Amino acid sequence: MTGMRPPKKKAAALGSAGVFVTATLIAGAVAAPSASADSRHGQDREARGTAIAAARAAKAGITWQDCPADWGLEKPIQCGWVTVPLDYAKPNGKQIKLAVDRIGNTGTKAERQGALIYNPGGPGGSGLRFPRRVTTKAPLWVNTAKAYDFVGFDPRGVGHSAPISCADPQEFVKAPKMDPVPDSEADKRAQRKLAAEYAAGCKERSGEMLPHMTTPNTVRDLDVIRAALGEKKLNFLGVSYGTYIAAVYGTMFPTHVRRMVADSVVNPSREKIWYQANLDQDVAFEMRWKDWQDWVAKNDATYHLGDTRAEVQAQWLKLRAAAKKNPIGGVVGPAELISFFQSAPYYDSSWAPTAQVWSKYVAGDTQALVDAAAPDLSDTAGNAASENGNAVYTAVECTDAKWPTSWKKWDRDNTELHKKYPFMTWANAWLNLPCATWPAKQQTPVNVKTGKGLPPVLIVQATRDAATPYEGAVELHKRFKGSRLITEKNAGSHGVTGLANPCINERVDAYLLTGKVDAADVTCAPHATPTP
Repeated sequence: MTGMRPPKKKAAALGSAGVFVTATLIAGAVAAPSASADSRHGQDREARGTAIAAARAAKAGITWQDCPADWGLEKPIQCGWVTVPLDYAKPNGKQIKLAVDRIGNTGTKAERQGALIYNPGGPGGSGLRFPRRVTTKAPLWVNTAKAYDFVGFDPRGVGHSAPISCADPQEFVKAPKMDPVPDSEADKRAQRKLAAEYAAGCKERSGEMLPHMTTPNTVRDLDVIRAALGEKKLNFLGVSYGTYIAAVYGTMFPTHVRRMVADSVVNPSREKIWYQANLDQDVAFEMRWKDWQDWVAKNDATYHLGDTRAEVQAQWLKLRAAAKKNPIGGVVGPAELISFFQSAPYYDSSWAPTAQVWSKYVAGDTQALVDAAAPDLSDTAGNAASENGNAVYTAVECTDAKWPTSWKKWDRDNTELHKKYPFMTWANAWLNLPCATWPAKQQTPVNVKTGKGLPPVLIVQATRDAATPYEGAVELHKRFKGSRLITEKNAGSHGVTGLANPCINERVDAYLLTGKVDAADVTCAPHATPTP
């Protein structure tokens, strides 16, 4: 479930928990990506292909129109399409269309600084709702909106951009989910079978796309979108997995970057992408799960779930055992519980609502938990989006890097981790296990580093983030010379730039509006703790 996609309500993946179920001076000249000698020739071809596609897009521009009614994007947001090659080594071969949207800057013509493009994470997240921060007058973005057009896009494979699929959406949602924590070797065999079937389903339903579902290709797409917008350089805000897009873009196209904010950072080390990143995440989730339990205990007068962490944990184990013995409401078993409860360690904004639902259940209101955690079979569009998001998540992570194929290694590593960090470990393992039998060629991750011409990048991170552990921000900071790291100390909500914390908000505004960063790294006090 790596550091990337926020959990989707009422979705479960495979046999587990649908965790997270988180360009140049002129548009035709591109910097060649950095590459190891054995892959240099292929990457040079892809660099040339990107230059060709970007020049083409710059000439074509984007035909902006009112968004389709069923996209849920109100006027004056406009939508359009950018055409990119499926395979950048063959720029004149098969093309796919990427959905983009925008809203113009709210300030004067003189105040405008170009387009700010956004990616919310995933892999598999859609950025199309970003312009709604202007239409809904989101207070934290008022100053930035004066200077920038807000631009979102569906990355390749996502949503409206040549969407991929690995399973029938309704079957994906309604299939009975096994308890992620195995009781026996038979349980593990059953989960392994599900994972292998899922990988085979990806090949069957989306085989042509799979080899091209990589972060470097999404980065090339981003450069083509930049060119299509008529922008000489890129302004980019990436959250969660979006920070890995930022890291790879900054490495491959350093001279194309104008301003770049990386919020809640995926560790860009080749050794971490992606197998180890997921194991690291299990440790961080346990830490944040305990933070939430401490808060629930502190507010026992409201929730009546125990006044110590140990008592709250005992209630959790009791709930889990009850759901395993007899699914709550006939539909909520341990997998569905994890899908629902994991939002609390993800986001502080989920602390009170999650505790409230749990409190109602303990007081005898079973329906509240069923409504919150059970799959909604009537939500056809939502289920299709959930299945698509899971497919893209799997495809990108499995294709981006070489994964262990030995079950013994998976079993040993996750069995060991589960002893100390039981909350997410096995659910996360099953989510990622399709990568062990992945049917497309797996790539070598980009060696993220500072390319010549890269301006200062702003990195923002909470120290207790569960989805993207703090070490990832430190690693990107080390690799991007001249970058600045803003640390939110003793906080752990995922996606820091969206939270009210003046110490952070004012610096993000200043950077996006003036390009200025502090003379040294900054540590901020945490944002306000949630109240019941």
